[in-house]
Amino acid sequence: MTLVTDQLQIYWANISPLLTIRNEKEYNAAIKRLNELLDEIGTNEKHPLYTLLDTLGTLIHAYEEEHYPIPEATGTDVLRFLMEEHGLTQSNLPEIGSQGVVSEILNNKRELNVRQIRALAERFKVSAAVFV
Repeated sequence: MTLVTDQLQIYWANISPLLTIRNEKEYNAAIKRLNELLDEIGTNEKHPLYTLLDTLGTLIHAYEEEHYPIPEATGTDVLRFLMEEHGLTQSNLPEIGSQGVVSEILNNKRELNVRQIRALAERFKVSAAVFV
């Protein structure tokens, strides 16, 4: 082996455990490490460990995409979820319209319009895109 390869092997043996996510245990450790880095580095791109933070974030994202995919959801699915999370009934959504209008939307007999989407996005503090 060359001197460069020998040095890389030594460094990699020390760094590899920080950048390997093959199971839940390693995933949880990576999340903890990422949070610690975020606490120390924040968004300071000039910090010497910023590229480690960025790389670790990318590896965590890849693991999550494979193991925790976000299911496809319609605007109505998102509305149902938000209603459940906030303990709301159809009559608690005047920004959409009457209870009957909300019922039609939840039963896929009517689509959310732009005004309703904007109002819901503002109410729930989410992007309007989640309802499209």
